[in-house]
Amino acid sequence: MNLASDQVWMQQALAMARRGLGLTRPNPPVGAVIVKNGRKIAQGYHRRAGGPHAEIVALRQAGSAARGATLYVTLEPCSTHGRTPPCTEAILRAGIARVVAATTDPNPKHAGRGLRLLRKAGLEVRLGVCRVEANTLIAPFACHMLHHRPFFTLKLGLSVDGRIADHTHSSRWITGPAARKEVQALRRAADAIMVGAGTVRHDNPSLWPRPDGQRNPWRIIIAGKGPLPLDAQVFNDEHAKRTIVAAPRGWQPSCAQIIRGKGAAVLELPAKSLLASLARELGNLGIMHVLCEGGGILAGDLLQAGLVDELCIFFSPVLIGGPVGAMGLAQWKLNVAPRFSLRESRRVGHDLFIRMTPATAER
Repeated sequence: MNLASDQVWMQQALAMARRGLGLTRPNPPVGAVIVKNGRKIAQGYHRRAGGPHAEIVALRQAGSAARGATLYVTLEPCSTHGRTPPCTEAILRAGIARVVAATTDPNPKHAGRGLRLLRKAGLEVRLGVCRVEANTLIAPFACHMLHHRPFFTLKLGLSVDGRIADHTHSSRWITGPAARKEVQALRRAADAIMVGAGTVRHDNPSLWPRPDGQRNPWRIIIAGKGPLPLDAQVFNDEHAKRTIVAAPRGWQPSCAQIIRGKGAAVLELPAKSLLASLARELGNLGIMHVLCEGGGILAGDLLQAGLVDELCIFFSPVLIGGPVGAMGLAQWKLNVAPRFSLRESRRVGHDLFIRMTPATAER
């Protein structure tokens, strides 16, 4: 097959993989498509950790028709025995003739091993089709694997003059309904949604995806020195046990006790390195992707801590003015200000969406 047709089928495999976003932690989302004689005969995606991998789902669907076919998969097939047997063995048993993989396993111990085994067994193997899209898809998994912490996406809804709220701290709604719908999709793709104490006080958000699509994310609140409102939704709804408060050591003992009594967790961490310590703790929990929804103080703190791996901004065509800026009290001289590379820009309803990564990051 030529590159153009390989790209068409790999795009379908990537679309399958995206169905698993937010469901597979601590595994990556992976999609697979099986093609024979120019026709798709099976497809699948990884639905949950411990369940069959994408390749296995597709192979089972294809049955005996898989013999002599081409397998398109967004991540190189696994070659070691974990919760499930190696996919390479199943591929060989099925009689697949050709494997097209978008990218290799980011784990240095495994990278390329599965593809080498398939080549050694006589299969034709092609690597790198739609590599950029595939690497973007598994960026949280790669971050967790290589740095033992989650991948942090900072999402901001801004006026064109860079304000996240008016002077009364009201932020509902700067952006329009189409943008808010996209935010729900961002929530479904994440393993945790994080906000600062000010957002809980001013907005009382639920931080739960609507609809959740069977997602079960963590909700993380970054506490400052003061108490949090005990009547907040995140401590009193049916998902209270999925709430984590990250606070400096010795934080508000009576408030912490009541919050724990409601089923939420309170992590007391060193005040000077709270975010870095939290990142390690979340990595230990198997959380791969954190969506931070602000507010400004937390956004600035994350940037200063070097914990913004992706910046997503919804710009609304409105001018607000006033003091409530996107970075809180954080400020930089121009020559050392954080810089980003534009990865995506598009119109969302009446708003503009842009996605960026740190300028020094390779994608």
